[in-house]
Amino acid sequence: MTGTDALRPPYAGTRYPRLGQVPAFTAFIARDWADVRTAPDLPPGAAAAASVHRERLSAALPGRTLVAAAGHAPVRNDDAHYGFRADSSFVWLTGCQVEGAVLVMWAVPGGHDPVLYLPPPFRPGDTGFFADANHGELWVGPSAGLPEWGEALGVVVEPLDALAARHGDLRGAWAARSASTLAATAGAEVSAELESTLSRLRMVKDAWEITQLREAVDATVAGFAAVVAEVPRAVAEGLGERWLQGTFDRHARTFGNGPGYSTIVGSGAHAPILHWVRCDGDIDPDAALLLDMGVEARSLYTADVTRTVPASGRFSAAQREVHDLVEKAHRAGLDRIRPGVEYLDFHFAAMEVVAQGLHDWGLLPVSVDEALSPAGQQHRRYLACGIGHHLGLDVHDCSQAHYEDYMGAALEPGVVMTVEPGLYFHAHDLTLPPELRGIGVRLEDDVLVTDAGSEVLSAALPIAAGEVEAWTQAQLGQRG
Repeated sequence: MTGTDALRPPYAGTRYPRLGQVPAFTAFIARDWADVRTAPDLPPGAAAAASVHRERLSAALPGRTLVAAAGHAPVRNDDAHYGFRADSSFVWLTGCQVEGAVLVMWAVPGGHDPVLYLPPPFRPGDTGFFADANHGELWVGPSAGLPEWGEALGVVVEPLDALAARHGDLRGAWAARSASTLAATAGAEVSAELESTLSRLRMVKDAWEITQLREAVDATVAGFAAVVAEVPRAVAEGLGERWLQGTFDRHARTFGNGPGYSTIVGSGAHAPILHWVRCDGDIDPDAALLLDMGVEARSLYTADVTRTVPASGRFSAAQREVHDLVEKAHRAGLDRIRPGVEYLDFHFAAMEVVAQGLHDWGLLPVSVDEALSPAGQQHRRYLACGIGHHLGLDVHDCSQAHYEDYMGAALEPGVVMTVEPGLYFHAHDLTLPPELRGIGVRLEDDVLVTDAGSEVLSAALPIAAGEVEAWTQAQLGQRG
């Protein structure tokens, strides 16, 4: 025997079986675990709100079995998955964020009988306890069981396997997009009408939802302050846009579920790029810094706020001129948010201001009226996106609603929306004078329609250029 062979254990070279196939291992790992009772981590009031939401959907679509699902986390690479985030309509209907869960609202005379089907957690004694790295409690920790979920949500909860035995009963049911895989297996129909109805119902927020959005906005406002306070370090140490992006994302994860969408931090020539989520540039201390950020609350309701701040604490003359025009358009849009006003009025009001301002600067090749006409739209070269959108569980909420419900309807109390005009002067746009190239400014507020008018939920962040400068200087630690 060589010296090397002497060091090898006696089982070296043996083909190992999977642990689940080793009786001694499975017997030993199954026993002597303390029973850790875990309750679902629900925001207060979530279950009651979801119950009301189900009642509203039941009244809107009687006589048809309805199906929604939480969904599954997609694979990121090889055996690693993205973090799971439950489908928004499913959460609206259940308050539950369990991966793989399915809600079936069984049609019964006079309404619906809702049943929530959940995959039971892998407890000691289950092979998945040690073999499933995504859901086994040995890997991810203790989780609530089906009885705990039923008690917390006030709804009948059954194991997911029980639904498989009822696939035949799902023929002819309407399924949301989130349940498309189940629909294909069970013969249900992925229904555009169900999706549009859910979007229409979700447009008007109830008191509980508004509370969640207030919390998300308040956490976002604090996140803006945290980010701007880090600008000097990002400049001095060359940490750049990504440091500021990471600062907000850490804040969102600490004070909510996380960022509600990919955080945008654009310095200088990156500010006009509408979805600048790469955030791999430096922070130019002389440039305007566009910050588009939103905290998603643990209930999954999200804020969506944008401010453009001077990294130095003071705008240049050109930056301030652009900011002033955007502010004027922003105020014109906000002025149109009140009950009874058609949804698109705020969009047209802001666009008129933008078109007039660009014309006054000599940037339009046509008159203001020609630009604003459906056959013109030349001003949109510098503002290609819309002026706002509904806000809620999704940052672009209720997107599956019929056009007449979304764009053609009058505003009513409980609607929450954004107003976000901007001007985006790209650094390589040769229609612009040199002093305007590379300036991007957006102002975005989250607005609640009230009985009396509207309330700007994000009003703690200023919008007037002078006030923005003063606020920025305060976060930077500068004295006026």
